[in-house]
Amino acid sequence: MKKIAIIMGSDSDLPVLEGAIRTLDQFGVPCEVRVLSAHRTPAEAAAFARSARENGFGAIIAAAGKAAHLAGAMAAGTTLPVIGIPVKSSTLDGIDALLSTVQMPSGMPVATVAIDGAVNAALLSVQILAVEDPALAEKLEAYRAEAGRKVLEKDQKISKQYSTVGGSR
Repeated sequence: MKKIAIIMGSDSDLPVLEGAIRTLDQFGVPCEVRVLSAHRTPAEAAAFARSARENGFGAIIAAAGKAAHLAGAMAAGTTLPVIGIPVKSSTLDGIDALLSTVQMPSGMPVATVAIDGAVNAALLSVQILAVEDPALAEKLEAYRAEAGRKVLEKDQKISKQYSTVGGSR
């Protein structure tokens, strides 16, 4: 099975990325977690992106706040799918990171999830791997079925608690 790279621009992004790490672990997908900066370690970040495919990765998740150039820097160095996670920082509540991640130039795509959307980034990377892995696709189906079951369970509880019959509970 291919592995997923989880790259953060700073170790301060780790609390956000722990959701992605847990989600990949839940699906049995191996990942490698690194701190590489597009601005402070550009040579190392570029080298990682260039060698990612030959090192067994199937996709790269890149998370960064503020200017958030990391996902774009990764995408520039590989043809693997790159999923950007804009990280909420104290500046502009993550809107700056969102715009920097989602506004890639034509020909250099980065799939972008919500601000701090690490779980969805992990799920998207699992979906990418599941294109060629039927067992992983089955795990995704089970995950979604369980999520649906939980919603219906909550619906039943809330509906029972707050529904009225004849004006009384």
